[in-house]
Amino acid sequence: MEGEMSMNTWENPESLAKHIGTILRDVRGEQNLSLQALADLTGVSKLTLGNIERGEANPSLTIIWKIANGLSIPISSLLMEKQQVKVSRKNEGNKVLSADGSLTLEPMFSTSHYGSLETHRAFLKPHSHYMADAHQTGVKEYVTVMEGRVEVRVGDRIYSLEQYDSIQFPADQPHGYSNPEESEAVLHFVMIYS
Repeated sequence: MEGEMSMNTWENPESLAKHIGTILRDVRGEQNLSLQALADLTGVSKLTLGNIERGEANPSLTIIWKIANGLSIPISSLLMEKQQVKVSRKNEGNKVLSADGSLTLEPMFSTSHYGSLETHRAFLKPHSHYMADAHQTGVKEYVTVMEGRVEVRVGDRIYSLEQYDSIQFPADQPHGYSNPEESEAVLHFVMIYS
C-alpha cells in the first residue's frame, strides 16, 4: 500500500490549496529557490509545483511530504496557520485521508511556522494498515497508542503496542501501522526534525 493521501475531507479544499500555495511560495522565496530547483529537490514536477503555488492544485499527502522533505521543513509548516495560542480539538481541525480511507490524520501543532517539532492525531480503521514512505533524514517519530492496539512496522521489525504504549524510531526509513482489532485505533504522533 502506498502512502498516498488526499485532502478531500478539508472543509474547503480551495482554501487549503491557496494556503499551501502561499506558504510554499514564501518558503521557496526564503530559501532562494527557483521552481526548477524545488522540483529537483522534491521530485515533484515544476508544473505541479507551479499549480500548487497558484492554489490551482489540491496536493496529496505524498506530494506534501515530498515538498516538506525537499525543503527540510515539517509537513505541518505547509498545512497550519501561525497563531500565538492554539487549541486543537478532535474533529475540528484539518484532516487528510489515506487513499483507501484507512487512516485519517489531523495535524495539531508545530513549534514554529517552520518548526522542528510537530504533532498529529491519527485514526486507523479496524483491520486496516497504512505504510508511510521514509521521511527526511534525521526525523524521529514518537507514537503513542491512545485507544486500541496497533502493530508498528519499522524496517523489517514489527512492534505490538497496547493502549498508552509508545514507540520512538528514526522515521527516515519506510514504516507502517496496522490495526488488527475490531475497533478504530487512535494514535498520537510527535515528529522531531533535526
